[in-house]
This record gives sequence, C-alpha cells and structure tokens, in this order.
Amino acid sequence: MALLLHNRIRVYRAEHRLSQSDLAAAIGVSRKTISTIEVGRFVPSTVIALKIAQYFDAAVEDIFSLPKKAH
Repeated sequence: MALLLHNRIRVYRAEHRLSQSDLAAAIGVSRKTISTIEVGRFVPSTVIALKIAQYFDAAVEDIFSLPKKAH
C-alpha cells in the first residue's frame, strides 16, 4: 500500500516568495528533493519535514497531513 502524504509546501513557498532552490539551499537538500516532496512522489524523512516546518516557523501538521480515512 502506497503511503500518501499531503503537503502545503508550494503554498508556504509562494507566501514567502521562495523558489524550490531557495528552500532547498536553506534546509540543506537538493531542489529535486523539494520538487518530489511537493508533487507527492517522495515522503520526506522526519528530519526533512521538521527542517521545512522550522524554516517556515510552522507546525509540521500545518504543512503535512495524512488523507482522511474512508469509513
């Protein structure tokens, strides 16, 4: 079963007028890493998720969320 993880990185980047490259450099990863996380092809490690949240001074849960369970 594939793990889906929704994220709002693109929204946060837009609000802060940052490119993927800017964010990547700020947290020490590649631009491709940011890109693949944004489009949902890669689930970030806890450390990367925390670094992104810390950079934006936001809670991890504000940026990342699991899809709602179907009942």
